[in-house]
Amino acid sequence: MSVIVRVKKDKPHLGCWVFISHKGQRKSICVGDRKSAEEVARLIRRKLALGSFDLKEEEAKPLLGPYFRNWLETHASIHCKESTAAGYETAFRLYIEPALGYKDMREITRADVRELATSLLKAEKSSSYVKATLAPLSAVLNRAIEDGLITTNPALRIFSRSRLEKEKKRVDFLTREELSHLLDVCRRHFPKHYPFVLLLARTGLRLGEAVALQWEDIDFHSRFLEVQRNYVDGRIYTPKSGKGRRVDMSLQLTQTLKELLARWKEETLKKGWKEMPPWVAISEAGTLMNPDNFRKRVWSKLLAKAGLRQIRIQDLRHTFASLLIQQGESLVYVKEQMGHHSIRVTVDIYGHLAPGGNKAAVDRLDDAPDLHPIYTLEHETSLSESAK
Repeated sequence: MSVIVRVKKDKPHLGCWVFISHKGQRKSICVGDRKSAEEVARLIRRKLALGSFDLKEEEAKPLLGPYFRNWLETHASIHCKESTAAGYETAFRLYIEPALGYKDMREITRADVRELATSLLKAEKSSSYVKATLAPLSAVLNRAIEDGLITTNPALRIFSRSRLEKEKKRVDFLTREELSHLLDVCRRHFPKHYPFVLLLARTGLRLGEAVALQWEDIDFHSRFLEVQRNYVDGRIYTPKSGKGRRVDMSLQLTQTLKELLARWKEETLKKGWKEMPPWVAISEAGTLMNPDNFRKRVWSKLLAKAGLRQIRIQDLRHTFASLLIQQGESLVYVKEQMGHHSIRVTVDIYGHLAPGGNKAAVDRLDDAPDLHPIYTLEHETSLSESAK
């Protein structure tokens, strides 16, 4: 009789296994991380000591860890975007597997899932981040229902609507005057980074989309750029929506990028590079910009120099959308520029910024004056006298 925890040499990517030898029979259970595997081994040893261990019963247990890994390999890696599948794997490895990987899926409760969510919130993760972390767990449990392993999904609707509404209020944006001041400070005190900050402010691109932008994506004549890539965690993926989009460029941005292109052509010759780097945002060494370095070494210092509150780079994207809406542009146009997959996303985030109404439009619904006279106080008085 023995219970051993180790990694299979031919399957190291699957993590730790629990090997059980009992009454001449052997069984191996894939658990994942070592902490979870040791916990499973401890429970099995306890059952063995109490004489309540049944190998056949253990074989029938649908543990979440192995089932989840199989889903990642057979479904997520095939049917999801590469970046999405990578995010699911990270969520599983860092949070889901340590908390629930060794559990029998039939015994996972809403309390278990809520405890996981609460632990992430206590670690100062946002509600949207926790929701994204629980998304693959919910998908896996739905698959388990289809496979007849469980009857309900304990990961559904863990967050109340009120919590999500509070999270939406975190969206921040600069006023037109604040943005103008920020760009002026950037141009004077951080001139090397001015074109990149202006690019974010005038296009609403996500940080990863701006970092992955290439010169070949820009049409200076027609004044637009095409978003075809997204830089996430050190790798280039397709845009978040899974497809590219065309974004209009202002005259100011067009001229600034033309000047930047000319400067990098000069730098290429001066530094003896074989060819000019294809990326719009590059370091002085000609390598792709590191977005984390930009956040830490430039963005925070720029806001402090400008005397503005510490907002996220993402809030430049919100600023772009809010200014377009406040100057009367349609939500449909904003949706197309922002790359939202649905107009509902645009309305949910920015709908409250749209102008309050168009009285001329509703006035045109009225009948012609000769068909339906405008109701006045005098009209009410005449009606009262007629009734008498």
